[in-house]
Amino acid sequence: MKNLYLIAYLDLKESIRAKWFLVYSLVFGGLIALFFIAGVTESQVMGFSGLSRLLLMYIQITIVILPIFILITTVRSISGDRDNHILEYMLSFPISLKQYYWGKIIGRFITVYLPVVFAMIIAIVYGAIKGATIPWDIFFLYTGLLFAMSSAFLGIAFFISSFVKSSEVALGIAFFIWILLLAFIDIALISLMMTQRFNAELIIFIAMINPMEIFRVAAISLFDPELTVMGPVAFYILDSMEQSTFVIISILYPVLLGLFCSFLGFKIFEKKDLV
Repeated sequence: MKNLYLIAYLDLKESIRAKWFLVYSLVFGGLIALFFIAGVTESQVMGFSGLSRLLLMYIQITIVILPIFILITTVRSISGDRDNHILEYMLSFPISLKQYYWGKIIGRFITVYLPVVFAMIIAIVYGAIKGATIPWDIFFLYTGLLFAMSSAFLGIAFFISSFVKSSEVALGIAFFIWILLLAFIDIALISLMMTQRFNAELIIFIAMINPMEIFRVAAISLFDPELTVMGPVAFYILDSMEQSTFVIISILYPVLLGLFCSFLGFKIFEKKDLV
């Protein structure tokens, strides 16, 4: 157990020293600062005002940029160590494959999750200083959704990194997955519904297995239970189940998906030629 935490600590230190972590933190912290400078909390659009509107805008942008940030910074975690011969060096110590693999996951999860949540905490603190009403239900829901989203894409990234030897190939696969999931948020689904006349249940199933889609629907459903700003897929989803049930699913499913991909990646990693 001690070696597990040491690997996590080393990965955390390495990530913090890296330039990508500085950019990653500045992007999310800068978004919050930009929203305050632009006076987002002072305006009202479609009934959303104050910190509620700021968090809504923040989460909408996060849906797009968080997955790609996690993928491109994490997908080289193991393959990069293999390329730089760090993996061979680390395993020369009395460290098991399990400790190395899961230690890397723990350290990287802390790295990718804390900046996005910390940016929301800054918004809450600043809003409280300004005397704004704090939407605690939205804050805790978004904290859970960001945890689930980070878990899902971290697991996918480690799964890719476990079997791809080249960092360039790993980055290409990660970018392709991001584009594919992004396209199936709405554009591809609507095209399938209109041109191919696919069964509605099949379209909904495709939407529900996309972690970016259920993240998006759950995030906006708290503000707009009728989903007036969303498409037919979202209407169908919330017609089929209660909002609270869907929110629970939208948190549990990405976490389980991330764990499944992580375990699958570990099985490949421990059976594969490591160097």
